[in-house]
Order: sequence, then C-alpha cells, then structure tokens
Amino acid sequence: MAIPKVEKQNIIEALKYIDENGVPSQHQSTQYELVVDGKKYPPKYVIAVANHLANGGEITTVGFDAAEAKNFLQKQGFTINMKRFTLTISATEVASTEEHFPEGDLSLGDNYAPVETFFRKANGEEIRRKPDKKERGISRRTMPRIACQVFEKQLAALSAEEKKNFLICQYTHSSERICGIYSSDTEYSKEHGKTNEYLTYSYDNGKQFFVFYCWNIFSTIKFVQECLRRFGEPGDQMILIYREKTEKEKQKDKEKQKDAAKAEQEEQAQQTENYNPFSQMLLKSKNLIFHGAPGTGKSYLAREIAVDIISNGKFKKYDQLDPEQKKQVEFVQFHPSYDYVDFVEGLRPRVNDDGTLGFELQDGIFKKFIDRARKNLVDSQKSQETLEKEESVQELMNDFFSNIEFGETPFQTLTGNKFTITSIDDEHINVFIPGNATAKKLSLSVDEVRKMLESNEEFTKIKDITAFFGRTFATQGYSYDFAIYKEIKKQQKRISLKTKTKTTKLKNYIFIIDEINRGEISKIFGELFFAIDPGYRGKDGEISTQYANLHSDPNEKFYIPENVYIIGTMNDIDRSVDSFDFAMRRRFRFVELKAGDRLDILDSLKEETKRNEAIRRMNALNEAIAAVEGLNENYQIGPAYFLKLNELGFDELWTDCLQPLLQEYVQGMHNEKNIMKQFAEAYGYKKPAEGDANETVQD
Repeated sequence: MAIPKVEKQNIIEALKYIDENGVPSQHQSTQYELVVDGKKYPPKYVIAVANHLANGGEITTVGFDAAEAKNFLQKQGFTINMKRFTLTISATEVASTEEHFPEGDLSLGDNYAPVETFFRKANGEEIRRKPDKKERGISRRTMPRIACQVFEKQLAALSAEEKKNFLICQYTHSSERICGIYSSDTEYSKEHGKTNEYLTYSYDNGKQFFVFYCWNIFSTIKFVQECLRRFGEPGDQMILIYREKTEKEKQKDKEKQKDAAKAEQEEQAQQTENYNPFSQMLLKSKNLIFHGAPGTGKSYLAREIAVDIISNGKFKKYDQLDPEQKKQVEFVQFHPSYDYVDFVEGLRPRVNDDGTLGFELQDGIFKKFIDRARKNLVDSQKSQETLEKEESVQELMNDFFSNIEFGETPFQTLTGNKFTITSIDDEHINVFIPGNATAKKLSLSVDEVRKMLESNEEFTKIKDITAFFGRTFATQGYSYDFAIYKEIKKQQKRISLKTKTKTTKLKNYIFIIDEINRGEISKIFGELFFAIDPGYRGKDGEISTQYANLHSDPNEKFYIPENVYIIGTMNDIDRSVDSFDFAMRRRFRFVELKAGDRLDILDSLKEETKRNEAIRRMNALNEAIAAVEGLNENYQIGPAYFLKLNELGFDELWTDCLQPLLQEYVQGMHNEKNIMKQFAEAYGYKKPAEGDANETVQD
C-alpha cells in the first residue's frame, strides 16, 4: 500500500473541497482527525480528494490505510489527533457520539481502547474507580468494576439464583445471553471452561468476590445497564470515553494471539509424559515410518499414537474420540495404482448442469486434510473479533444464497449485463450470462467474495476490487463479484446474524499412510518432497503445485503447517527399506518393530493361558524362521496374527493363516517340504491322522 503522489498544496485544496461538499458517511474517520483552524477532517478522505484534484480519477481510499495517511499528513506539517468518542449508558438506552457505534455487534469492541470511564449520578456527582494495588490505569475491566464498586451492597445481597441469572452480556439481539455472577474463578471455569475471559472484583477486605464474563470494552455494557436498571436512581449514567486502537495496537493484539497459540503448543509439548514413547518420537520428528516383519502391529500402533496425541494421553482407541477429534486423523493405504491426483490434486470428470461431461480441479485426500489442519493453525492465531467477523460473513452468505432461486433470481452488473446464479459449492459460484455471445457461463471464486465482505473496505467500483486483490488489470469475474457483493451488503443492513464465537484452540493433526512402500512415491508426492521435510514446515516450505495455474489464485502456494504429523508403515519383505525412495527416506525417521516388540497387543486375548501359549509358539516359530538360510527376522511372524485366536484354535490359525504365508516365503527353496515341516514342529502343529482329517482339531 502507498500514499498517492500529492503535494501539500493539493491537501489545502482538498480541505476547501470538503468544506464545500462535505464528507460521505462511508468516509467518516473512526481513528484519526486532521485538525485545521478548529475544523476536523478524516485524513484518509482528505488524501483521496487531494489525489482526485491533482491526478484525476475517482475519489477512493483503497490502497492505503489510516496509519499511512496520518504519518503522511504529519510529515506535511498538519496536526493529527486521535479521535475520541463518548459512550453514555443509562437504565433505558446506550448512546455514543460515534456515528457508526456497533450497538448491533458489541464484539467489535476488540477494536477499541478505553481512555476514561466514570459513574455520573443524577445530581452530577462523578465517581471514579478506586483501584486495587495491582491495577494500573484504565482497562477494559474498569467500567464494570466501577459498577461493582457503586452497587457492591446490592449485588452482594442477591440470592444465589439471582446471581446465576444476572445478565452480563449479549453481543447482538439474536445471540446467546451470557448470565452469571460467580464467587470464584474456579466456579466460573466450571461453567465456561479454562479461559481468561473474566474479571474479578473483591470486597469485604478481600474475603468475597464477584467473578463474571468480560472480554472487550463493550462486552459488559449489558451488565452495567442491568445494574442501573435494578439499583440505580433515575438519571444515573455510566460514561465511557474510548478511541479506536492504532494499527500498532491491533498488530500487538495479533502478536499476543500468536504468542498464546505458541504457548499452548509448548504446553502440549510439555505434556509428553502422558504419551507413550512412540508418540514422543513422532512429536519430536514430525515424520515417522514403522517398518519390520508382518503382524508386528505397525498399523495398529500408528492409530494408537494418533489417538494418544489428539486426546493428550487420555485415550488409546480410535472409537473413544469424538466426531471433531476424528477429523484430526486421516488414514490412507498406498497401492501400485495410487497417484498424485488421488493424493494431492488433479482434474476429475464432472457432469455439468446441462448434462455434458467436463473436468474440474479437485483436491486429493492429503490436500483436503492439510487444509483442515492449516485452517485450525491460522484460526488459532486470530483474535476473537476476527473469528466472529468471519463467522458473521459466512452466515450472511449462507442466508443470501439460501434465499435466492438458482437460475431464476435476476442480477445485473454495473454495465447492465444481466445474469443468474445457477449453483454454488464450497469454492465456486456458477453464473449464467444469457446476453454474452462468447461465454454464457462463468465460475466465480467464493473466497474472493468472502474476502471482500470480511474487509473493512467500501468497494464502489471495479477498480477498488482490482487494487484490493493487488492486480494490475481487472478480471472478467470482478464485475460479477461486485454485483453479488452489493446484493449481500444490502441484506447486511436489514438483518443481524452475528453470534458469539470463542477463540480457536490449536490442535494436532495426524496423517497415516499404511503400506507406504507399495505406492510409487515420486509419482504420488510429486513436488511435495520438499514441503513434507520436518525442517520446512509452514511457509518456509511453501511451493507451487503442478496445477497452480488452474487455481482461482495462480499465486496460491501449498505448504504443510507445523501442527501436522505423518506416520507411514511398511513391511520389509514387501520391498526392501534400501529400495525406498532416497529423497523421501531422509525426510522420515525409520523405527523398526521386531516380532517381539509389541507383545502387549496380545493383552486383548480373552484367556491368559492362551496368551502365554501364543507367545511361546510365536517365539519358537520365529527362531525356526531365522535359522533358515535366505530368511531373516524380516520374515518372522508378529503378534497381530495371534489375535485371531479369539475366534480360531491354534491348529486353525496354522492351517488357514500362518502356513500359506510361510509357504510363500520358502517357495522354490531347496528342501522346501522339510523347511515347512520344521516350521510346523516349532509351532506345535501336528497333522491329524487320516481318519481325523475331516474333523476340526481344537486346542
């Protein structure tokens, strides 16, 4: 962003222009004021008018922010003051000198900072906060603390039921009412969970407490008003003088959110004592491959690790996870025909609205999983205000598209082109343009419209959109984006869908690739070899995928976020570890599981005697396998095979499961029959006599 090329004289001419024509409502400043001869002007609009007078074109504030405008004007010798507003709360109304006071969305108080606050009695007497020793200056909690100070006796006299139902906050007329005054932060946490979204007020020499919800400077307006309504005298008022936060302060808030997310991640890392040793390996290494003999429980262990980490050591079985936690785990099995299109992205056939067959770019299973993990990581670093704005916009869009008739409701661009919306999915808004001779169909980006609505910009023409997305030239779709944007904005003025949203907790995501060596690794991963490297997680490892030119934003980069962990499993006898793609091999930590390493798997056998017998037979058989020339421990039998003993007898396990596998191992070897006989003897299998051949032998 950059300030247009204007001189001081252009600024002076702009002030005269504004004196004559006024300031449009959408260009009123909420943060700074340019003060000249006692008159006040919005800095961004002054520069926009100066640019219009000096260079021609439309009057637009797109392309630079309030802080840049302030700094530029100060360098030119003009006086810039921080704009202040006065909020007055009485028992019956809330009024602000700010023209755009967000009474319908009090969560926007995150954007404002308190300057001064006091209680004004009906007789004009003013009461200010008597701060505790630990209090410093005015904070977002000062106003409700003054209310507690003024009405301490009345609040203390409330019954337990009255305190429980006391109104504290309601962000919008349609959102949830937050009620409850608690006697301790422990009692508050039982109801609201572990959070710092509350204030405490102590009285009776610190023996008693009021604890209730508080987040930003507007979040307790309802509490203050309820106190005035119940306990105040006619004419009593609470006064809050506030200002919009500077860009620096907003950035500091974002950094605090990031620091909180980082601290949470470190706290999770410190909880590794609750995890099993293999989980700790994954957390340290990011990528693990379990290899070894078949039946050693590699796939079982991979899922156990995922459950262990996601539940913070509470659970061991996948079924114990709730539906949201299960979204943090993905399982895929590679095979020879598996490819990049299945895994990352590629063109897939689709049936168009008119019944014809076409192709569209679709994400593969890995990319979809990464998008979930990345959204969680990004959201965990966002402020509550940002998350609520995004949710509000999403609700607004959902409401808009659910109330139009696809293919029927008419829309029109600035140039008069008429069109209808035929369908919408997660990524595209499909439109039909009957008057377009060359291309009657167009696919718009849902994300572009969403970003326009989430921004604080006022788009008045296509050039504004072009500048907003950093493009040199407008695309064909911008005309239709703009038309849809305007229709949704009209709806926004009519309804309020805003609900309370909590900050997002950072989560871990586990991707399991079973039989990873059975697929052609280079074909499946493509250019992702670099991105999956543990040392290049996050944007340091971002890359352009093969199909980047087909994305709605060709400059979009793919990266694997820091909260993603990958587990692979492979049987050494299917393909040697040495033949595993070297570029991939050095990006994983290889952990061998030997046949005797996971005997705990057999704890699930119903009978302890059967478990002990299974271990004895398995060890004897594996010794016999290792003694055969040409075989080694990679061909040994793991304990997972013996879990079938819950349904089968030992002899059935041999004839139906183990013997066919071992026969494959020794096929073509010299003295094949004798080797199989040695295996059977080691296992303890005795071939039944001919008369018993049709009888099932049970142990």
